[in-house]
Amino acid sequence: MELISNHAKQIMESCKAKARAAGLKFSDETMEYIVTNRDLIWLSAKNNVPTLYDYWLDDVGVIKDKTVYKFYPNNPYETVINSRPPLSYYNDNNPDWLNVMLFYHVLGHIDFLQNNRYFEETRNDDFVGQALADKRLIAELRQEQGQESRWVDYVIEFSRGIDNLVGFYSELNKNDLPTMNQEQEKVDFYFGGFLGEFAQAKSRDYDEEVARHNQCIREFGQTTGISVFFEDSKKKYPEFAKIFEKRTREKKTKPNDLLQFLMENSPVINQGKNNWMKKVMQVVRSTSLYFQPQIRTKILNEGWASFWHDKLFMEDDRITGHGADYAKLNAGVVSMSHIGLNPYALGLKLIDCLYELAAKGKLNYNFEKIKDQHQRKQFDQQTGRGLDYLFFIRENFNDSTLINFLSDEDFQDFVAKNQLFVMGTRLNPDTKRQEHYIKSRRATDYRQMINNHLYHPPHITFEKAEEALCLTHHFEGKPLLAKHIPNTMLGIEYLWGGPVVLETTEIVLTDADDDDDLPPQYRQLYGEDSDCWKQQRVRYTMEKRKLSKKIIKEASPQNTG
Repeated sequence: MELISNHAKQIMESCKAKARAAGLKFSDETMEYIVTNRDLIWLSAKNNVPTLYDYWLDDVGVIKDKTVYKFYPNNPYETVINSRPPLSYYNDNNPDWLNVMLFYHVLGHIDFLQNNRYFEETRNDDFVGQALADKRLIAELRQEQGQESRWVDYVIEFSRGIDNLVGFYSELNKNDLPTMNQEQEKVDFYFGGFLGEFAQAKSRDYDEEVARHNQCIREFGQTTGISVFFEDSKKKYPEFAKIFEKRTREKKTKPNDLLQFLMENSPVINQGKNNWMKKVMQVVRSTSLYFQPQIRTKILNEGWASFWHDKLFMEDDRITGHGADYAKLNAGVVSMSHIGLNPYALGLKLIDCLYELAAKGKLNYNFEKIKDQHQRKQFDQQTGRGLDYLFFIRENFNDSTLINFLSDEDFQDFVAKNQLFVMGTRLNPDTKRQEHYIKSRRATDYRQMINNHLYHPPHITFEKAEEALCLTHHFEGKPLLAKHIPNTMLGIEYLWGGPVVLETTEIVLTDADDDDDLPPQYRQLYGEDSDCWKQQRVRYTMEKRKLSKKIIKEASPQNTG
């Protein structure tokens, strides 16, 4: 692995100038490296971060990828790391014209990473450098433990078993409240909780306070008006300031996720001799938080980069003589897949759709009221705001908001235009084999299919009950993978140092002798309302490394509670 040549760097700098002229925003400094396919195999096991801490599972990943590559050689073109400065890797056999396209693609990624709100907590961090420090810390802890160094890997494994439960949105929101929002939070608490719960104000007093607040805003403006309002409130409710301060302090110190809760409250981890475990868990937690926004913006991020590499490269003179090569390569990257999900293609198609809707003025209520298909097609206000709207999307959207933003009518137009459909699987009674068929062309079904593919970790809350740690899985249509429950709960029990109880909902076969996971294709084969499967609420208890299970409540297939 080495830095790109001066010739390639000059090409990159010229691409930066064209990208900035088109409206992209990114830092001046970037680092580009040349790598081989085998280098990329090693990097992929490390999630493309070369300095990530050493762990045995990554070595297994390298061996697996090498075996796959031996039988199915492939040629990855580039990859990008969200760091300061941004790092990107390029295959060592890329020609210049291909690098021009890839540079535009990478600059689209960098623009997205440095301007999308979901990456706010990573914008100023040199994660590559931090990962190197974490790697050295883990190595030092292994050395300190000596012959017991395997426990360092056990803590890593147990922590990684629950690192998808980190409080990403809580951390994102923690430092994302400007002064005005903090003042508004104060107002919300005053009227929403304090007057009724603490001051026990009557309806007349409440109305008077609302009128006084509105009068202060009218006279002094929003910011000064709120300050004047609370200055006057001190005379009537002098205790409000302390109550609000206590509430804010408690809110900030409350653990956001299970890993953080264990680090702060586990009797085992907080023993003096085991404090090193906190360091390991914090490394796992911070690493997971770093990757969370990337997982949640895969479709939008790839679609955004694909949009810009196509737009900028098509306008670049260096495409001359390579148009056919580019068309073939680009078609392979952004072609829609009817089986499976291509994030490049889906993201690009949705971005193109939103660009067209915004440019024609279709993203407003007047257009939504039109039901006639001919009128909807002919509607065009020629706003010229398509690109502006895309930059708004780049800043504020993630995959979920991108997929669910359009109305059902607009999304149906999108599905019809791109000839999309939901592929189903059924059992052929003659051949006794599964076969694919077009199950639905409805936009609601297609959108639901995509939503099912999106990253959505389980919603699990936790509390301490005497010596036990109680976990509650709030069922949202997807059961936990039962085969992973024993090992995961074993790890939590070790980190907690006492019994662990988990309540969850399972989907089981009514004609089965055991409670194995429902096969992924089962609903497609037998239908949502089939009486061949049912839901049941169960309680798992892990105590002294032994797992027990108890059925709490059985429900019918139609009951999703």
